[in-house]
Amino acid sequence: MDNIGVLLQIIFWGLYAGCIYILLATGLNLIFGVMKVVNFAHGEFLMIGAYITFTIFILTGFNPYLILVLSMLALIGIGAVIERLCFRPILGTGKLNEIFLSIGLIYIIQNGAAMIWGDAWQSVKSPYAGITVQIGSLDVPFDYILIMVFTAAILCGLYLFLKKTTIGMQMRASSQNRKGAMLVGIDVERIDIISFGLGCALAAAAGTLWVVSGQVFNPYMGSIPAVKAFAIIILGGLGSIPGAIIGGLLMGLAENGAAYFLGGIWKDAISFVILIIVLVVKPTGLFGEKGE
Repeated sequence: MDNIGVLLQIIFWGLYAGCIYILLATGLNLIFGVMKVVNFAHGEFLMIGAYITFTIFILTGFNPYLILVLSMLALIGIGAVIERLCFRPILGTGKLNEIFLSIGLIYIIQNGAAMIWGDAWQSVKSPYAGITVQIGSLDVPFDYILIMVFTAAILCGLYLFLKKTTIGMQMRASSQNRKGAMLVGIDVERIDIISFGLGCALAAAAGTLWVVSGQVFNPYMGSIPAVKAFAIIILGGLGSIPGAIIGGLLMGLAENGAAYFLGGIWKDAISFVILIIVLVVKPTGLFGEKGE
């Protein structure tokens, strides 16, 4: 019975961690799927989302789960500006330019955040901190259940947006064949702005849920989640949103399982061990399309 309890605890904590990774990786995959842009600064949008939530919470005392919507809206605007000013001029000029631009953005955003908010570690106290729900033999933090519910709701909303709205269908068309989309009259530059903004909004949602779960943060906390997000989309398949979801869950489960059985030092490493194995067996990732 104890072994079952331990297994359930690992699975539950893995699902919670996976929710944060899923939102971050889905946003990154949305941008890459439409624009084919490599943006290593994606983790900084998670950090900005965390600070926006923190700032509004300190100023107003609103429930941080409600602030999530404001944080996402703010990052849509910030993402649109960055796409327009930074990525639009270099689009199609080569991946090396995109990589160096995004690395430059990492330092600019990090130092800008440090100037505005300082570089001390911060945290947000959830109104539900300390409340637990009994599930079998586990005492589950109520915040973690809410995080899973909010993640599922955001993903369902994204699915409906992509499947049922005109803009969503145009985004899917641009992702599948950019030149073909242009030929049938789709304004791909407008779609790029929307896609980049939505991708940043998903990162902001991940940042908000990160802080309400009790995690501490500072201006430099976005780099490691960004690297893991890239590992997830490579694991699941570049441009595949279902792949990002499955990859995020696998990442969360692997990390927490490794931390329990192998020790905390393996928490970050085990995910990349799995990534290497998958790439050796199936280089396109779990849901990636075969090359020509």
